[in-house]
This record gives sequence, structure tokens and C-alpha cells, in this order.
Amino acid sequence: MAAPLLEFEREMVLGLMGSDGLLVAAEGLGVDRILLHLLRVYSDEGSLVLLINTTPPEQEYFTEQLRAEGVTDLPRTVTSDIPSSERYQVYIEGGVLYVTSRILVVDFLTDRIPADLISGILVYRAHKIIESCQEAFILRLFRQKNKTGFIKAFTDKATAFSSGFCQVERVMRNLFVKKLFLWPRFQASVNASLDRHKPEVVELHVELTPAMRAIQSSIMDIMSACLKELKRFNPSLEAEDLSLENTLGRAFDKTVRHYLDPLWHQLGAKTKGLVQDLKVLRVLLLYLTQYDCVTFLNLLESLRSSQKNFGSNSGWLFLDSSTSMFMNARSRVYRYPENQKKQKLGLEANAKPLTAAAAEGKRELVLEKSPKWAALAEVLEEIETANRDTDHQRGRVMICASDDRTCAQLHQLVSRGPDALLHRLYARTIAKKDPNAAAALHLESHRQGRGWAKSKPRKMGVPGGDLDLSSDCYYGVLREPLTVIHPLRGCTDPYSLTRVLHEVEPSFVVLYDAELSFVRQLEIYRASRPGKPLRVYFLIYGGSTEEQRYLTELSKEKKAFEHLIREKASMVVPEEREGREDTNLDLARNLEPANATTNTRKAGGQDQPSEASRVIVDMREFRSELPSLLHRRGLDIEPVTLEVGDYILTAETCVERKSVSDLIGSLQSGRLYTQCVSMTRHYKRPVLLIEFDPAKPFSLVARTDFRRELSPGDVTSRLTLLTLHFPRLRILWCPSPHATAELFQELKRGRPEPDAAVAQAVTAESEGVRATELYNPAPYDFLLKMPGVNDKNVRALVGRADSLAHLAELSQEALAEAMGHTGNAKMLYQFLHNDASVAPPPQKGKRT
Repeated sequence: MAAPLLEFEREMVLGLMGSDGLLVAAEGLGVDRILLHLLRVYSDEGSLVLLINTTPPEQEYFTEQLRAEGVTDLPRTVTSDIPSSERYQVYIEGGVLYVTSRILVVDFLTDRIPADLISGILVYRAHKIIESCQEAFILRLFRQKNKTGFIKAFTDKATAFSSGFCQVERVMRNLFVKKLFLWPRFQASVNASLDRHKPEVVELHVELTPAMRAIQSSIMDIMSACLKELKRFNPSLEAEDLSLENTLGRAFDKTVRHYLDPLWHQLGAKTKGLVQDLKVLRVLLLYLTQYDCVTFLNLLESLRSSQKNFGSNSGWLFLDSSTSMFMNARSRVYRYPENQKKQKLGLEANAKPLTAAAAEGKRELVLEKSPKWAALAEVLEEIETANRDTDHQRGRVMICASDDRTCAQLHQLVSRGPDALLHRLYARTIAKKDPNAAAALHLESHRQGRGWAKSKPRKMGVPGGDLDLSSDCYYGVLREPLTVIHPLRGCTDPYSLTRVLHEVEPSFVVLYDAELSFVRQLEIYRASRPGKPLRVYFLIYGGSTEEQRYLTELSKEKKAFEHLIREKASMVVPEEREGREDTNLDLARNLEPANATTNTRKAGGQDQPSEASRVIVDMREFRSELPSLLHRRGLDIEPVTLEVGDYILTAETCVERKSVSDLIGSLQSGRLYTQCVSMTRHYKRPVLLIEFDPAKPFSLVARTDFRRELSPGDVTSRLTLLTLHFPRLRILWCPSPHATAELFQELKRGRPEPDAAVAQAVTAESEGVRATELYNPAPYDFLLKMPGVNDKNVRALVGRADSLAHLAELSQEALAEAMGHTGNAKMLYQFLHNDASVAPPPQKGKRT
């Protein structure tokens, strides 16, 4: 059975049950627990509730939890595996349904879902609901057809609302909700509930070694210099976002690209290089505190090697701080004997001769151990002591580290010892590349023999019992007590950490790395089990970028909630926001028919056209935002499976939509040629639509690749050949889906509506609509390429000649009679009958 809800969690549930709204909770505060509780309430055949914006692993987790709690009417998943003819029956059976967004949009548009029977919709990850996304389209279709059902949304990403103008208000508008429920960690009832049963926390501020501290200082100096240069070259960048503190956050790369993407094509190589340098330096900072000395040095040497091999130029490699960083990084792994240094530098004439070992090996291994390793060993010893002193069952241990690589190292560390781990890493990396390093490793091995592991290795074992732990975790490090090592990030299952936490039920948790959401999760785990002890060891490098990164993350979330609280206080929400009345303008569609010549809209209401204008859309296109925008403009959408084209606007107009990247790929693969052949064969007005983002400039080829002549491998040359080969093909460039929707409406104006059945029947192998008399479309296409043949006379020629061979037998007079033009007939006749060979020129100087 699931743990009962805490007091503040019950307040969350009651608030959402009372009215529709958007719930924004602090990260890790248990939004999934609130959603699970609501799923438990609505898992009944008497209601039909849709859960949208979830991933398959999340759906699997929710279903497993409900099954474990004894819920009989478990949620079901509606995917493309269920035929469209059977989905209506699935809907009317009720209960909670997971439905993919594409299927749900199609079913709403085709009335395959009983909209009036839907009790409500639950929206997960609500911060991602923007106007043009599929989920916003679903909610708008739902509100247009159902005025009574509820909409309840959840998110734990408060920082997502801190950027942009009135971001939370726009999201609430797309969700059709009026209430905003804010639950930060500093909220009074949250504090009171979690403080009542706090876990025992032991904070261990580990000191960086002198070499690590010097390396960190060097990296920060280099980053500061890069930021200064970046601001000098780009004065328009926000100084606050480019502060040294913000460079430590995970979202810094996205922030820089957000500012620079619109200008990327105008930036010089210097600015682009600085952006890349900052990215590399942030990785170095992470490696310094996250991994061992050998891994860090190997990365550093690889960077220098790549600079030499590929000729790239990173200026920071030549700074004094960079030299200091390399020296300190090497000093953590190996050192040269003092006398050897002096002899190499010629500083001491009477230096003592080197020992045989030093002379042969050139260098001696240092292999500095990570300070956190010693702290972890002390923690495990303390846990063993605590377990020996207790009369109860020995408490299980859970060690949580940042990623898989760290977990794998900790597994080796605990089971084999630090010396064995470092020597193994050294042998696999640096010793392979450097003969001197290999010799040093051999000498070190000869001196130490098999006694590398100075600390006592721990016995490995298997978990035992009936535990079925996630495959994403490293487990079975110790048998007694059971010790599990699990990554905090990077799991294929987003709830893998939660599963293992509740299945292992540890008495001791060691946070080798800091993760804000898991710290909160541990607080809730302890508060919901008041009778069970929990001791948390918190390992962090004091005065390091790791600590600063964690504190910055806390500060950003706090500021985001303070911003939301102020925005909520000043927010003006219209009464019709929920869309339960027709007065909500967000539900209104521009119902002006595209085939009308005058505007039929009137004040106080709209004259409904007798037949709404429609667009036939391929099912695959519902992954994009264009169908939603077309529907918003008043065009009816008919979703079908199209083999030729993506959008059928009229009986004669077919559109193939491409992004710039799709265009380049299709040109290079030849697929676009095949698509254009099919469109021109079956439709009188084939259109190639290319969508691009005006904020992100692009180029089909680099400026240095421009050629004066056509080249078969060149993208622009292929696009040029495409237009020459298909003269009726129209290419439209649109800066956004909004512009495309407006253009589609203009292209449809005054033209007949398309037929979905006809469009669906068109295939690449079927006969073209203009050549139904032909048995084979290939000769027809070939005929159109002949001189004198055009769209006006080709049908008459096809009726006169049964084949191309028969056409060649016709006289010029017969061709003129069929084509109705003597000039065209002469051109065609000469093309078919003139001798292609040319008589050789007479040779000079030769007597006959």
C-alpha cells in the first residue's frame, strides 16, 4: 500500500478537487504523488478521464503504483495499435486513459471520441503547454466541444516561468484555467509538515586538495577571461546572464545560444570559438570534482592533442592560467624526481645521480586520491559501527551519485579499494599513450606487488531476497548490510531512483553528489514513514564550484517562486478564462470561408457559412503545429493517410512541407525528386513549402562553397535542377507556421474544396489525374519533355498515338493536325527523325 498523503499534500489535492487550476510545486516535492492520488480517484468506469503529456515510462510507473495499491480499474493506453474503428468503444468504456497527443487530436477532429462524455483532462508537465503545441490544441478542441469537464495541470518546474513576459499567464490561458496554486518549499504548511519528521542529516564539507583548488582557480580565471572577451565582442548580451556564477548552472549553454542564435550567421569565428571554449571549460570544472585525477588529466591531454591534430585554435590553452592548470593536473598523477628535474634544467652541476628506478622510469606515480573517497570510507565505517551497535535488523545503505560513470567508479572503489581503481584507470588511459608512463606503472607495480589496495576491500555480494531493482542501478556491492549504488541522473526510467528507494527502504542514504529534487524526495520519504529512522550523509566540496552550483540552483528556484507570487497577486484573470462560455475569444475560430469573396463576420455574432472550408492533412503532420493554426483560422481539418503530399488545399493543389534540414536531406537522398514526380503527375498545382525560423538564419551551403557552375553534389544546384525539371512546381518559403496558415487560406480562396476520399486513393503507383488514358505514366512523362509538347497538346497526342513507337511513325502533317500548331509539330517531327550523327569535317592536305 502507498504511504498516506502528508498534510500539505492533502491541501494540494483538496485545492485541485475544488476547482480547475495549475499547480506549481517545488522540484521533488511530490507532484507525481498528487497525480497518483487523483488517478486513484478517477480510476472508475463511471468516468472518462484523459491523462496527456506523459511518456511511456511514466505511464508504466503510474499503472504499477495503482496496481500495487489494489486498484482494479487500471488506466489503459490508447496507441496506434488500436484500430481507429475500435477506439470509440475504448472511450465509452470509461476509466483513465493514456492517449498519445497525435491520436487524440485526430479523434477529436473526426468525432471519434465522445467529447461530451469526457469527465476531464489531467495535464502533466504543464510548463511545456505553449499555444502551438499539440496539447494546447487538444485542450482547445475539448473546451469547444465540452463545457463542463475539468482541466487540472501539474508541474514542478517553477524556473520555467521565470523567463519571458507573463509566461505563467500565457500557460494558464492555453490550459483554460483561472486558479494558480503555488507550493514552494518555504511555504508554511510544507515547512511544518516536513520539519515534524526530519531525517537526521550529517553534512560533510570535504576540503579540496591544494592541487584541485589551484586547478579550479585556473579554470575560473580562464572562464572569466572568456566571458570578458565575449561581452567585448557582443555588447548587446545581458551582463547578468553572463556572470561567472551563472556559468556554473546547467542551463548556461542554452542561455548563451538563446541570445546568439538570431545573430549566429553574423558572428565571427572569435565569438563562436569563445562559446565553444566556455562549454569545454564547464566540462572541465565538472570533471575536476566529479571524477578522479587520472580521468581529469586524460581529458585535459585529449583537449590539447585535438587542438594540435585538427588545427583548431583555443586561445585559453596559451594563457598562464592554462599552464598552471596542466602542471597541477599532472602533479596529481605523477611527478619527476627532484634531482632529475634539476639535471634536465641544468640548475645543479653537482646533483646526485638518479636511482636506477627513477632513471629507468623517468617519472614516479602519485595518483592522488579524491578527498570524497576518504570521506565515503569513513561514512561506511560509521554505518557499520552503527549497525553493530543495534539489536535490530541491520539498516540498508543507499549511495547516490551523479551519473553512471561515477557509480561504476564507486562500485570499484568500495569492492577493490582506491589504489587498484586508480592503477587500473592509469593503465587504460595515460600508460597506453606514453611509454614513460607505462614504465612508471611497471616500476610502481614491481615495488607494490599485489598490495595496491591499502584500504580493506569489501566483500561483494548479491542483493538477495525478492528485490527486483532497476537495471539502471549498480547494486550488490555489499551483502551485509545490503548496499545499493544508484545514479541520480541519466536513467532510462525517470522513476528508477524512486522505485529503488521504496523497495530497498534504506536506513542510511549517502549523497555522494548533491541533487535538489532527491533531497526533497528524501524529506517526503522520511515524513511519510514517521516510525522508521533515516540518516542522510551529505558529501560536498566546501568552497567549490560544486557547492556554488547547488546553492545557485536553490536560489534560482526561490527567486522563481517569489516572481510567481508577485505575478499571481497582480494577475488579472477574465471570468470567461475557463472557456465554459462562448464568450472566451481563445475558443473562437476565424470562420470566414476561404472560398468567399466577402467577409461574412458581423458584430455580436458570425454568419456561419453553409460549408466550411477544409484542408486534408496527412496523419504524420499532426506532430507539427500547423494543423492547430489552420484550425484556429477557421479551416476544417480532415486527417487521413496520404501517400502523395502532406496537405491537399484544393482539388488541384497539393503541398509537400519541408523544414530546411528536411529539404537538404531529401535533396541529397533523391527522395524529394520522387515526391515531386508523384505530385506533378496527380495534381495540376504541386507546391513545395519550405518553413524556416526567421530568428535562426540558415544557409543551404557555406559561403566558401558557392560555385559559378552547377555541380551534381551541390544542394543549391540540385534545387535549381529540381525547378528546371518540374516547371509547374511552385516553391514557397515561409518564415513561420503562422505565415503558412495565412498563406494556405489565401491559396484556397475562390477555389473548389478537396475530396478526402479522392486524395487518399492517390498513390505513387496510381495513374495521374491528367493521364488516365495512359497505361504507363513513364512514357507520358517522357513525352512531356519532348520539343513542342506541352500541357495543352499532350492529351491530343496521347489520343492519336498508342505508344511512343506509334508516335514516331506519324507524319509531320498528322502531328500538326493532332497538336493544332504547325511549328510545334515541326519541332517534334525533327526531334524524332533527324539524324543525330554529324559528318566529319574534310581533312586538309590530303590528296584524293
